[in-house]
Amino acid sequence: MTGHDENGDAGRPRGRRSTVLKIAGLTLAGLLVLGVGAAGFAYWHLDHNIKSVDIDQALGDDRPAKAVTTPSAHASASASPLPTGSLNILVLGSDSRSGKENKALGGGSSSGARSDTAMVVHIDGGRRKATIASIPRDTLVTRPSCPLKSGGSTAVAYHSMFNSAYSVGGPVCAVKTVESITGIRMDHYLEIDFSGFARLVNALGGVTVTTTQNIDDNDSHLHLAAGTHHLDGKQALALARTRHGIGDGSDLGRIGLQQKLVKALLEQISSTSLLTDPAKLYDVADAVTGSLTTDTGLDSLSELVGLGESLKGLSSDSVKTVMMPVVTAPSDPNRVVAKEPAATELWKSLG
Repeated sequence: MTGHDENGDAGRPRGRRSTVLKIAGLTLAGLLVLGVGAAGFAYWHLDHNIKSVDIDQALGDDRPAKAVTTPSAHASASASPLPTGSLNILVLGSDSRSGKENKALGGGSSSGARSDTAMVVHIDGGRRKATIASIPRDTLVTRPSCPLKSGGSTAVAYHSMFNSAYSVGGPVCAVKTVESITGIRMDHYLEIDFSGFARLVNALGGVTVTTTQNIDDNDSHLHLAAGTHHLDGKQALALARTRHGIGDGSDLGRIGLQQKLVKALLEQISSTSLLTDPAKLYDVADAVTGSLTTDTGLDSLSELVGLGESLKGLSSDSVKTVMMPVVTAPSDPNRVVAKEPAATELWKSLG
C-alpha cells in the first residue's frame, strides 16, 4: 500500500465540476421550456425531492471558524449579490442498503450505511479555482464525540475507520469527523446514495470510460477487459465501488477509478443537449434531487441554483483533484493513516 504515490492520478488537473451543482444550474432553464403550469409542478417536485439535515444546529459553535464571504462586485444593484468568498463542501457517496433500490444495487452483506466516497471540495475566494481532496475511507482516525438525534452523544473512538463516522452518527458525525481531521469548517454538505448515482447515469444514457487494466471483482460484480466501455447505471456504480479487482485491492486504487468515472460523467453531461431536451433534463434533475441529502443551507432548488450561479466563473481546467497523503497504518497493513506533515500541509493550503 505504501507503494502508491500519495497523490497519484489525483494530483493532475482534471476537467471536473460538481455534478449536482451543474445539473441544478441547468434545471431552471429547462423549466422554462416545459411551460408555466408544468414548470410549477416540476419545480415543486424537484424542490421537495431534497432531504436535509440541520448540521449547524446539531454541532453548534464547537467547530472551526466560518469563512467570511463577500458580495460579488459584478452583482447588479437590483439583484441579490452573489457570494465570492472561499467555500468548503463535504461531498459523500453513501453505501446505504436502505430502500429497495439501494438494497438491490448494494450487493454484499453489509448492513447499515457508511460513506463509500468522501471528497472535500474547496472553492477558492473569487470562485474561479477549486480543489477536490479525497479522503480514503480506510483511513484510521480519532473519531470525535458526536451528538445523536435521539439525544446524548457517541463516545470518542481511537484508531477508528474514517467511514464509520457516518454509520454511527450520520451526516452530522461525518462532518464533525472531517472538521476534526482537517481543521477546516465545512460550509455545506452534499450526499448522494447508490440509487441516485445509478439513476443519474441511466438518465444521461450511460457513460463511456476507458480502463487501462482488466477488472475482475466478484464483490462489486464487475468484470471488464481493459479498453473502452459504455456503462449503464448499475455498471458505473460497480466501477465506482471496485477495489479488489485492481491494483493491490486497496481503497487507494478505487479512488483513482472514482475520479476517472466522475470525469467521464461530466464529459457526458457536457456532450448531452439537456437544454434542448426538457424531458431528459427533468429526468436528470429528478435523479439527482431524488437521492440527495444536503445541509439546510442547500436544501432547496433555489439555493442549489444560487450556488451554481456563483460558480459560473469556475472553468473546468481550473479544478484539480488530490488525495490526502497517507501511509500504511503500523497497526494494520490493510489500513492507512495520514502521512505527516504532508496531510496537515494539504489542509492548511485549503483553509
